[in-house]
This record gives sequence, C-alpha cells and structure tokens, in this order.
Amino acid sequence: MLHLAQIQKKGYLGKAGLRLLAAQKSEHIWTKLPEEETVLSTEASGFSDGLLVLVDISNSNQILDIREAKDWVLELVQRYLTYGVTPSHLQQEIERAEQWRQSLTLESQELARRQIELEARREQIQVLEEELKSEKKQLETRMAELRSQSQD
Repeated sequence: MLHLAQIQKKGYLGKAGLRLLAAQKSEHIWTKLPEEETVLSTEASGFSDGLLVLVDISNSNQILDIREAKDWVLELVQRYLTYGVTPSHLQQEIERAEQWRQSLTLESQELARRQIELEARREQIQVLEEELKSEKKQLETRMAELRSQSQD
C-alpha cells in the first residue's frame, strides 16, 4: 500500500524512521492516518531528515519502494490547485451535485406518479368503452325489436 511519509533520522541501529502520514485507499482517495506510525528502514537512511517521501509498504511491513514526494506534490498542485480547486470549492461542488441528485429523484418520483395516473385513466377509458359498446349493442337490439314490432 502506498503511503506518504516523512523521513526521521534518529539513528535506530543505522536505520532511519519513516513517519507514516497518509495512506492511499484507491487511485484518487487518500486517508490521513489518525495515529502516527513509524517504520524503521535502511532504505530511508539515504534521504534527508524531514523530507516527504512516497513509500510502498507490503502487508508484512516490508518497504517495496521509496521515492521523493516532490514530483507527486507538484503534480497535485498542477492538477488541482492551479484551477482554483480548494476544499471549499470541492464542498460547493459536492453540495451542488447532491442538490442535483435530489432534484432528479423528485422529478423521477413525479414522472412515476404521472405514469400511474395515466395508467389508471387508460383503464377507466377502457371500462367506459366496453360499457358504451355494451349499451350500443343493447340499443341496436332494442331498435331491431321496435322495428320488428312496428312492422307487425
């Protein structure tokens, strides 16, 4: 798992410490670690004290890769901060998206309600059509009876 860490040179038997600050959960999601955890590493001793690094750590806490975080941080600045993407801007966008989602949900519910009403009206019209056909047949039958009686 990829971590953002800070180099700590305290000289633990020739090993430097990596103070883990954040962990990557998915490609664009990181979580700040609630408790500082330090991992000892001989690989970290080649870096300056206080330097931010990206560290790939296996499940068994072995360092798989370690590199300076400068390019990664600059990419974040370029990708997000040069366009005015601030935490408040992101919060506003989240709120707008939520309002939009709620609006779409209400519209969908309204359309579903209208569809149910239309189906009910269609059924009423079909019932009325059947009643009219029945009444028409009865009237035609009655007219035929009256004609036959008047001819007699």
